[in-house]
Parts: sequence; structure tokens; C-alpha cells
Amino acid sequence: MNPSHDAGLAADLNTWMRQAAERRRALRWLGGGAAAGTLALLGCGGGSDTQEATAGTTSGTTTATTTGTTGGTTTGTGTTAAGGCTVIPEETAGPYPGDGSNSVGGRVANALALSGIVRSDIRASIAGATGLAAGVPLTVTLELVNTGAACAALEGFAVYLWHCDREGNYSMYSSATADQNYLRGVQPTDAAGRARFVTIFPGCYDGRMPHIHFEIYRSSNSATSFSNKLKTSQLAFPVDVCNTVYATSGYETSVRNLGRISFASDNVFGDGVSQQLCTVTGNAAEGYAATLRVGVSV
Repeated sequence: MNPSHDAGLAADLNTWMRQAAERRRALRWLGGGAAAGTLALLGCGGGSDTQEATAGTTSGTTTATTTGTTGGTTTGTGTTAAGGCTVIPEETAGPYPGDGSNSVGGRVANALALSGIVRSDIRASIAGATGLAAGVPLTVTLELVNTGAACAALEGFAVYLWHCDREGNYSMYSSATADQNYLRGVQPTDAAGRARFVTIFPGCYDGRMPHIHFEIYRSSNSATSFSNKLKTSQLAFPVDVCNTVYATSGYETSVRNLGRISFASDNVFGDGVSQQLCTVTGNAAEGYAATLRVGVSV
């Protein structure tokens, strides 16, 4: 970490803590919330709770209003997406977005500019990088709906989705995976408003509950820079599913890390997670399918 950043990071932490407190108060009284911030990049490797709270995009502050908690999760054979017809909470993009909003190693980190970034299967690196992320198979389906039009499907929009690998590393940033760009991709939504990604179940790194980041764009053509995004949020997983996955080979460090964190203590999901908790079906041997309805007001 660059020592010259110390004062800025302290100021960012104070700002985030104040915003978080304001958001919790708003949620208690109004059933909604607001979160985001001007964030600074911190280090390499999987982020800690402080890193996700104080590091990430440099695009300024975005505020979003959320109402209701109609989401939920099940593990079984159902296919109805969790989430509801309310605006999904705005969340930090974290320190490793790869959307052009920050730099690593003196270069702007923008996976959105890579050839081949519009793809469904995000397990392999692209644009000359050859890495492949190993882990329990996972298919993620986000269903975008317009909360301002009776939950109508948002066709032709685009989702940029990214997450850490099973060791908790983020491609493009973490020292072990800085030369990779896997587990990042863009998908347009179909007529039902769905964008589907084939990936692996993310690991749990120290200080955060397991999660997946995503940004929403008006179209695939506009999904080239963070400056065009409409929304940033995160998807969460049921704890029982995480425990089952982390009992498999390759996720050993996730067992310890998950045991030291909870939704209540997580710096992102601590003020409420029902709208971001996905529905999961499947098993560790054959893979899982996660679905979440994402409300956006457009």
C-alpha cells in the first residue's frame, strides 16, 4: 500500500461509516436505504471488510432508494427468482471492479474494454490470457425488471458481473491472478429480462460474506465504462449452500473465513440482505443454479 494514500483512506472510511449509519436509520424508519461513495483502491488479494467499505470506484457518490423486503431464498427444485419488484439496494463496487474506475500497477483496470468480454461463460480468461478458474460449477441468472412499469422485463439491457475465485482472489488485481481476467463478463438481457452467466461458486475471503458484484447498463454497447452504469449492487448466497460448497476440495480457506463473518456483521449486507439473497438449486457434485430478480427504476 502506498503510504501517501493514508490520509485519503482515513477520510474515506469516515465518510463510509457516516453513510452506512444514515442508511441503517433510513431502513429502520422508511424500509429503504442509500449507499455508495467515492472510494480508493487498496492493495492486492481478496478484500477485507474495510477494503470493500473504503475502496473501489472513483466515480463519485450515487444514491438509490429502496423500499420493501420481498426477496427470499430457497434450496430445492423451485425456479422462481428471489428478489422482488422493488429497487435493489445500491452497493459499493469494491476495490476490484475492473470497470475503468480505478488503476492497478499504474494502468487503468478496465475489463469492459477487452475483446470477448461479452460472453456467458466467464470461467476462462480472454484477450491473450489463458487462465481457467476452477471450482464448483455455478450458473447465475439475473432477471432485470422495471419497478417503474409494473415489473416489466427489461429486454436489451446489459449486466457486467464479476467475483473472486475459490481462493478469494480477484483477477486483474490480486497478486496471484494479476495477469488473468477470468470471472468477469457482460451479458445482454433477453426478452424476459434475463442475463445468464456460467461460472464457479466464489470463495469466502476474510471479512466479507460470499458475494457476486454486478453493474447494470442500458445496453451492451454502453457497457464499456463505469461512467455509463445505471446501477451497482451485489448478490448474496444462503449460508447452508456456502457451507456445503466449502466442504469440497479447493475451498479450505473459505471454511475458516465464513466461520468468522455473518450477514449481521458484513459491512455491505449488515443493513438488510433479503433483496439480494438469491434462490439456489442444485448440488455440489453437479453444480448449482442461482437466480435473483433485480429491480431497477428506468
